[in-house]
Amino acid sequence: MSENGRAEKKGLLSWYFNTNLLFRIMMGLMLGAAAGLVFGPQISWVAPFGDLFVRLLKMIVMPVVIFTLVVGAASVHPSRLGRVGVKALFFYMVTSAFAVAVGLLFGNLFSPGQGMELVGVAEAVGKELKQPSLIQTFLNIVPKNPFEAIASGKILPTIFVSLIFGMGVAYLRESRDQRIKDAANTVFRLFEGGAEVMYKVVHWILEYAPIGVFALIAVVFGTQGARAFGPLGTVTLAVYCALAAHLVLVYGGLLSAFRINFRQFISKAREAIVTSFVTRSSGGTLPVTMEVAEEKMGVSRGVYSFTLPLGATINMDGTAIYQGVCAIFVGLAIGLPLSLGQQMTVIATAVLASIGTAGDHRGRRLRDDFRHRRPARHGPDLPERDRGSGRDLHRGQERR
Repeated sequence: MSENGRAEKKGLLSWYFNTNLLFRIMMGLMLGAAAGLVFGPQISWVAPFGDLFVRLLKMIVMPVVIFTLVVGAASVHPSRLGRVGVKALFFYMVTSAFAVAVGLLFGNLFSPGQGMELVGVAEAVGKELKQPSLIQTFLNIVPKNPFEAIASGKILPTIFVSLIFGMGVAYLRESRDQRIKDAANTVFRLFEGGAEVMYKVVHWILEYAPIGVFALIAVVFGTQGARAFGPLGTVTLAVYCALAAHLVLVYGGLLSAFRINFRQFISKAREAIVTSFVTRSSGGTLPVTMEVAEEKMGVSRGVYSFTLPLGATINMDGTAIYQGVCAIFVGLAIGLPLSLGQQMTVIATAVLASIGTAGDHRGRRLRDDFRHRRPARHGPDLPERDRGSGRDLHRGQERR
């Protein structure tokens, strides 16, 4: 066994599976860029390997969303479901709005795309997009046919159906009729098992990630050449600076408002932060985040089992920041810089877009030892003691 408790793989490809995942992905990225620059358009034969990786990622999005949200909603006591849900949604909307504003700010500071001349701009400028009304946007959240919404990959309607179904299971689990209660617990265990299966599938797909990254980057650099370095490098730098500013200013400010020490919080959340950095995935980090919430933050299972899966699906602050930077990038690249009013519109639309963006459900290795040491997240009996308030989180910081 290795130091982390995971059995080392043996065989011809043992060096691949036993190498650090982040190192493998970075090597795939660098080798892909080098291969693209050396072989040029001839490297396009590897494109199917990259397409396969993208298809695998898209394949697991809907199952992960459905299983985790149903289990999360069904784990919250019915009397607390509405209060917890409203607070969580308000928090997610506010932080997403701040995120896209920070992205726009750093996009203006770095001015990515300045001086670029994109092909096909004349045709793009002449197109007019029709924006649906706000009422219609909200009505579209409720699907006429939930199965059609799931099959079409519509995230917001799927989230709505999953939450409603999970709430129904939560209420039936509290039924006084033992037959109904047993049936609800059976449905709950079915979805909980489905969530665990999807975590394992995520692990398998991630093993292929370095190969997929190599193919995708090789094709980009093979067709774009060295031109892919400059503009994309500026965009990447702007995004990472915006992410750091959002962490310190927005999250740090919210923690200070609740009198929680920022450095202690980051220290306790370190495992989840490192995992998310390695996987670039809120969905893949979800099991680690849940353990940190209960073991190190003192958050009630009835709170985190609902809010964390929901947040991993709809609270895409990283997406919002990226959209803010890219909005500035595209505007400058086509010679149509955004005015202040247009940037305010971007904030509103990007918040809705980030909510509709599924978490990048690539996970890192979900190690067997982590499975064994992680506490049961969604047991049939909810904890009687409510430890989920901000006061308990603050006390948890003081205790440690």
